[in-house]
Amino acid sequence: MLNRLTIQNVALIERAELEFSEGLNVLTGETGAGKSVILDSIDFALGAKADRSMVRSGADACFVCAEFSCDDPAVGDILRELDVDAEETLVISRKLTADGKGTLKLNGYPVTAAMLRRVTSLLVDVHGQSEHFFLLKEANQMKLLDSLAGAPVSEKKEAIRSLLARRKDILFELARLGGDEGERDRRMDVLRYQIDELSRASLDPEEEEKLKAKRELFRNAERIREGLAEAREYLLADGGAADSARGAMRSLLSVAKFDGECASLAERLEGALAELGDIAESVERLAGERDLDEEEAARVEARLDEIKTLKKKYGGSVASALGFLEEAEKELDLLVHSGERYEELTKELSLLDKELFAACNSLTEARKGAAEGFTKRVIAELATLNIPSARFEVEFGAYTFEDVAKATSEGLGGVKFLFSANAGEPLKELGKIISGGEMSRFMLAVKAQLSSMAGIGTYIFDEIDAGIGGKTARVVAEKFCKIASGVQLIAVTHLAQIAAFADREFLIEKREEGGKTFTRIHEVKGEERTGELARLIGGSAENPHVRAHAEELIAEAEKYKNSL
Repeated sequence: MLNRLTIQNVALIERAELEFSEGLNVLTGETGAGKSVILDSIDFALGAKADRSMVRSGADACFVCAEFSCDDPAVGDILRELDVDAEETLVISRKLTADGKGTLKLNGYPVTAAMLRRVTSLLVDVHGQSEHFFLLKEANQMKLLDSLAGAPVSEKKEAIRSLLARRKDILFELARLGGDEGERDRRMDVLRYQIDELSRASLDPEEEEKLKAKRELFRNAERIREGLAEAREYLLADGGAADSARGAMRSLLSVAKFDGECASLAERLEGALAELGDIAESVERLAGERDLDEEEAARVEARLDEIKTLKKKYGGSVASALGFLEEAEKELDLLVHSGERYEELTKELSLLDKELFAACNSLTEARKGAAEGFTKRVIAELATLNIPSARFEVEFGAYTFEDVAKATSEGLGGVKFLFSANAGEPLKELGKIISGGEMSRFMLAVKAQLSSMAGIGTYIFDEIDAGIGGKTARVVAEKFCKIASGVQLIAVTHLAQIAAFADREFLIEKREEGGKTFTRIHEVKGEERTGELARLIGGSAENPHVRAHAEELIAEAEKYKNSL
């Protein structure tokens, strides 16, 4: 429920802090005092579209903070999905500057308005603010109807879920088997072609690198030949390295008998001459082998092009192409032997679709049974709420056996709530015809049938008393009282009959101070509350008869609440 609302610089409100209680919280005050500003502030905190005109004149920014107590697991799941810490108290703070820039935080974490609405749609339902009205969404209408039907519908939906899971498995296996006979034949032709293409290619994971190295040799054959020729010249030409080394060795040997170190150096040169000879022979051999083989170069290029094409077609690498080949061979083997299995699955799917269609019909019938009693009770409630000619029906979408493939765990067809408030007017979709006041009373009539709905803990009713009075006002007050025993209600009212039933009442007043207009909000208790009820009755708190009437209303309300 909503525990605390802090408002700063919104419209005429400079600063206000309201602490709401469980049960029925009532906002009263003169027309234009700023009651709607309170609801606009709540709506703003819930993630509604920001309008910079709500920033108080002369202020740089407005700010609203709403604190909720919430233990709904569904809210916790969304918070975890949004990477927001889930705590016992949920704090929403929103700021909007005069130039239209805003910040929005959920438990201190920055979020978008769309992210916020995912959470707040489970916390508050604002009647008169269609953006947060739960029942305007067809999916929620279905949800409400199913909650009314209870276990029978839940069991049927679970049976449909099981059938859908099996249907998904069958379709997956059929897809693996290639579809009908014609599709399988076409698929096998494709697979055979792909397998043949890859098998003939005889791909080797190491071949490509070897071919690239060969191609590099061919592309630089001329430079290699030139280098080898130069090396041979330096090594073997007259006066080259070999001749010079032999000359040096002879010179060292001529003095070796006089100096032992010269003898050692001569031996080392002898070894170097042997190595130079070996290098010279290798240079001679390579020079003969590095002649460009045009045919071999063309073969290497062609093979690399082939590998490139196969890589592009079958996964981007040789390893991927070989993996594709392995899987294709398995699939072909499966398809070759799949005819009998395909027929078995097709028959099973046909029988399952009939069973699924029957289950959807059974679910629809269960919903229709729940809808019949529900609509009658709501119409009866609306009559007591001064809408005597109201008509309310639940329309079920038509479907046929051909629609089975579209079935979900919610069945087939969907539902729509249709409503007409006036005699002679046709039924239309709820959100397209119902007025704000009628919407609030319609919701009140619906809520009166339920101990809880959708897990929402706070319901806000914006001037539900428009156009009613007397006995009807008393009926509305009693319905508020009953509903508020299970959830938190916040209501804006001009009727003393409703305000008398409040568990907590707030007075909104507009005052002028220092040439400026301010809206002040405070909780009224005791004698002040009696005086406010006297004002709502239409008299003065100074009039003993009016005051006595106000006290009587409070006493009757307390007596009724104690009787519940």
